[in-house]
Amino acid sequence: MISRRLLLAVPLGLLVACTPEKPLTREKLTIGIVSYGEGVQSVDRYTRFKDYLVSQTNAVVELEPAFNEVKALEQIQRRNWSLVFAPPGLAAIAISKERYIPIFPMQGAANLRSVLVVLKDTPAQSITDLQNKAIALGQVGSATGYYLPIFDLYGLKVSEVLFAATPKNVLELIDTEKVTAGALSKDEYNRYRSGFAANRFRILKGSSQSVPPGLVLLAPSVDRNMQEQIVKAMKAASPTIVDEASYIANADIPNYKFLIEVVNRVRPIVTRIKQKPAPLYEEGQELKIPQKTK
Repeated sequence: MISRRLLLAVPLGLLVACTPEKPLTREKLTIGIVSYGEGVQSVDRYTRFKDYLVSQTNAVVELEPAFNEVKALEQIQRRNWSLVFAPPGLAAIAISKERYIPIFPMQGAANLRSVLVVLKDTPAQSITDLQNKAIALGQVGSATGYYLPIFDLYGLKVSEVLFAATPKNVLELIDTEKVTAGALSKDEYNRYRSGFAANRFRILKGSSQSVPPGLVLLAPSVDRNMQEQIVKAMKAASPTIVDEASYIANADIPNYKFLIEVVNRVRPIVTRIKQKPAPLYEEGQELKIPQKTK
């Protein structure tokens, strides 16, 4: 005769056995795509990379673009971006201020240099001659069009700062005499000056230091095991995926020491850069420019 206790235990055991297991929570990764002035189409080339990362990590992966430095910085400061494809200026801030970890250099021109360009016949012969003159800068966050030129102009008070949408637009502002000088990379200057009258411009000042390429960065909040999976997957990715995502899988991380120093010096003064006149210095740091005798 079967005991009553055994009969009661059987349904309970069946109930426990039939209870479905709780699904495992997949880790979420957000890839920050920084594309100043490039538009939504710049994100499309990362789609294959995103799908590949899903297959290699089993994480939920999302792409999130930022089309200006303010938005990008907000996401980095909040650790909302797990992986970032960052241009040089933003990479310097993310490394020095937010402890993001560089894992790969990005593709692109190496050793870019910033130049300040003026009309060939302008009286300006040195940086100090731009005191109280209007200047043009590139996109906010650009190393060659924004951070390095402000660094070189440190201590001056200019009458106005205009922000050009493109490097060619910098030269247009100089050509139409809306500004006395404008900043862009030397490569961009050589590329676009042929669209203007011959010998229309000259370089007033070139940066003594070159700009390193951008970086792929990992947030310090990403789990160590996941960090290792991401790095391993990116190293093993096909050439097509690597090229589309614009990084270099087998190169050393470039030296960012100088650019970090530039960004750290410039950032405290840019809050006043839209003033008229615009002081390109901290309180008490204005250059003492001797008055020219008549």
